[in-house]
Amino acid sequence: MMIRNLFLFLSLFLCGESFVLAQAVDGDSQAKPLILAHYMPWFSASPRADDSGEMSWGWHWTMNHFDPDQVKGDRRQIASHFYPVIGPYDSADPAVLEYHLLLMKTAGIDGVIVDWYGLEAFNDYPMLHRNTQLLFEAVSKRGMKFAICYEDQTIPIMVRAGRLNESDQVSHAINEINQMQTMWFDHPCYVRVDGKPVLLSFGDSGLTNDGWKECLAGLKHSVAYFSEHTRRDGAMGAYDWPVPSMGFKASDRFETLAKSWEYAIPVAFPRFVDCYAEGNAGDGYQHIDDWGGETFKRTLVTASKFNAPMIQLATWNDWGEGTQIEPSREHGFRDLEMIQMFRRRYVDKKFAAKADDLQLPLELWKQRQDAAADDGRLTEVADLIADGEFARARKRLESRR
Repeated sequence: MMIRNLFLFLSLFLCGESFVLAQAVDGDSQAKPLILAHYMPWFSASPRADDSGEMSWGWHWTMNHFDPDQVKGDRRQIASHFYPVIGPYDSADPAVLEYHLLLMKTAGIDGVIVDWYGLEAFNDYPMLHRNTQLLFEAVSKRGMKFAICYEDQTIPIMVRAGRLNESDQVSHAINEINQMQTMWFDHPCYVRVDGKPVLLSFGDSGLTNDGWKECLAGLKHSVAYFSEHTRRDGAMGAYDWPVPSMGFKASDRFETLAKSWEYAIPVAFPRFVDCYAEGNAGDGYQHIDDWGGETFKRTLVTASKFNAPMIQLATWNDWGEGTQIEPSREHGFRDLEMIQMFRRRYVDKKFAAKADDLQLPLELWKQRQDAAADDGRLTEVADLIADGEFARARKRLESRR
């Protein structure tokens, strides 16, 4: 009965290809929100250094339980209920970055918010930082936007590991954010609100509220800080995130809280179906079902109600939690097609990319895998796709088959 009532409710808002959104942002009278995808740069899949021909797989494909070298049919065993269209990949692979960003541009996504773990030489943080740098370089090349979501939970983790004194937690965060200023905040592609660089922090298991107040006061330059779910003291606002135990009620709660803030960043997500329990990586969370795409539609409906500087899509590629909108074997390009429709209806009426155009980055990626060497023509195709010259790009790709 509950599901049936939900579909009845959704039918009041969703009709055919178009999104019929109550209280949607009026594109003629209000600023257009940026559409940004939360991006995980943490996937590792590279040849072993011993020249054995075998692959080295990172934790986010294995959870120290699954073995991607085990292949059944044409599918490797990975730590996800879903499977990438291009298979498990390495986040530092230039062809993967190209594929992801061209898909985003063709879907109508403006840029990325990257999950960043800091600069400390601890755990896999150096690899994550390297991959973030590579991603930002690729984003900048395409004229897209980027911002940081700081995983400040790393700070107490380092304290427990004896890598950081408890009394140095705030000074460590200040130094990390000042380093972000040096590396990224002044970049023309970095996202800004009221002229200040946007900085998100994930969760509430890192610095305390008082710690963040002290941190923000100690920075060399001010930032547009957004905390998760609720606005901390000193924050410009807050951003929303899926709460598996609450489902859609979490979005309703955030909408109510946000009425008293100057800025809020709503979230749209397609599902939450993690595999932590199966991977012996914890008890796992309550699932939020995909419901045939209705979850993503409903959360886009909710996000459209905000006069927000940006909408965050959670996520581009968190395969372990099953929130990815990156194309999968199970859902194909469906979620990206929804974003195309959303953008055309409420952000940019002249947005020209269509569903069939989403196949072009995939075909380009396939041809890069087959090509012994790129003579420059595939790079020209990538530029055509990025510029929205889809007919010319398609013709070039077809001529190379």
